[in-house]
Amino acid sequence: MSDSSRSIPIGKLLRADNSQFVAGCRVRELETPAFGSLVRASLEDQTDVFGLITNISINDDGLVRQLVSGVSIPGEYTADNRYNRNLPVEIHVLTIGYGIDGEIHHQLPPRPPLSLDQLFLCDSDEVARFTGHGYSYLRHILRLTDQPVEELLVSHLSQARRVQDSLGNPDWYEAACQRLIVLLRDDYPRLTQVLDALSELE
Repeated sequence: MSDSSRSIPIGKLLRADNSQFVAGCRVRELETPAFGSLVRASLEDQTDVFGLITNISINDDGLVRQLVSGVSIPGEYTADNRYNRNLPVEIHVLTIGYGIDGEIHHQLPPRPPLSLDQLFLCDSDEVARFTGHGYSYLRHILRLTDQPVEELLVSHLSQARRVQDSLGNPDWYEAACQRLIVLLRDDYPRLTQVLDALSELE
């Protein structure tokens, strides 16, 4: 299990299945998580479920609807609604692997996290450990059909590349791109879209 003392807690689980889960957090915790970040949910049996943030949604409530309809909104009303609101910010996560007994697996976990399990933002060591185990987890990202896959890949690979470069592994990113080419070799239009998006990192 990862050392959670160095990780940043960013929320608690609301709902989950084996392939994805949703966590809730307060607005004040929203400065830390970002689209494409690697996160970890720690289970009671010492299993760590790893995933990528695919969406961050802020739902409205009755009070927000009333405030929006007003001509002028006092600053204290806005601050109170943002920091003391009953509805949490929802962080949507795609499951891309799990860790148990110190071993990383790029398969779906045996079971999903449970409600109220803690969600952590992975630190550089965890990003290095997970992405350094190979590239087979990329297939989980490519199976998404209702998310901007190309943008998710750019955000994640940018983070992972910085970490791997800092460790003296400059070939990691090129190998990840080669793996994507292999995975998408039978879907040329999608491959073109992915490579075009990744050109932003060049």
